Amino acid sequence: MAEDDLVHRKNDHLNIVLGMEPGAAPVTTGLSRYRFRHCALPEIDLDAIDLGTTWFGKPLRAPLLISSMTGGATRAAAINHHLAEAAEALGIALGVGSQRVALQSGADHGLTRELRRIAPSIPLLGNIGASQLLEPQGIDWARRAVEMIGADAMIVHLNPLQEAVQAGGDRDWRGVLQAIERLAGALGVPVVAKEVGAGISAPVAQSLLAAGVAAIDVAGAGGTSWARVEGERASSESARRVAMAFADWGIPTAEALVSVRRALPDTPLIASGGIRNGVEVAKAIRLGADLVAQAAAVLHSATQSTEAVVEHFQVVIEQLRIACFCTGSANLAELRHAPLSPLDAAPA
Repeated sequence: MAEDDLVHRKNDHLNIVLGMEPGAAPVTTGLSRYRFRHCALPEIDLDAIDLGTTWFGKPLRAPLLISSMTGGATRAAAINHHLAEAAEALGIALGVGSQRVALQSGADHGLTRELRRIAPSIPLLGNIGASQLLEPQGIDWARRAVEMIGADAMIVHLNPLQEAVQAGGDRDWRGVLQAIERLAGALGVPVVAKEVGAGISAPVAQSLLAAGVAAIDVAGAGGTSWARVEGERASSESARRVAMAFADWGIPTAEALVSVRRALPDTPLIASGGIRNGVEVAKAIRLGADLVAQAAAVLHSATQSTEAVVEHFQVVIEQLRIACFCTGSANLAELRHAPLSPLDAAPA
């Protein structure tokens, strides 16, 4: 695909996602089915609650990841700058959007070592599409993507549904798992496998782990539907109808998280896909996540300023802290054992 077409597509994606009404996803995450048991006597100091954790050997002040949201769009340089500054100020992780345009052209759109300079202490994750790994230069692209930003790890995003309904999308996915296995053995930094909003099942997660993937982002349904996004930008009514039939497709985030954690009890997991606030972050951690990621929820703030991104996540962090307080959890380890029940089940 020509560079201009890629850039135009990425700008379309940003415009459509920014124009979507918050909470308008055609399928829910499933997190609303769960409720913590309130603790009326927490016997802990709210301000002393420890939300800290580590990710790929680097300390984080909260278990949060700013997830992939920008790629080759012309606004990406400012967005990436805001996100990197905010992530460093907050002590949370940052994953950049697809580096495909930057790898295939001279336009970096802010995906440079400047991000590492701005955010020297946090985990910084690069991003490449799984289908790009099938190209003869796929592993070389991934190495260049790591070097380009000084990444601590590389996200390989899995988006077969989006590619299937996208004009000019990558339709032949034969050999992708083998390509991921080759990458994991050759890259030199950990590989993270991530869906883009349709979820990862337990059997797929097990295959990815066996291929050498170090961590998995379940990225379930309940947030941005990329089938719907592609439907909105379709060039014909028939293409729109094809895409929109899949607007509610996918494994809801809570279901994907629970099933993958059950299958892989010791694998680092990221929960993303429609996470709205710090209470849902707390639920995701209780259900098995090590980190929780947001993308579309912070995109509007990211287009404004670093301060707007910081303010957004300060609210999320305070909500998470209060959820810990009201479950009597002094830290994340205790939160993982806090009583949480499905609303259709007897309280635990």
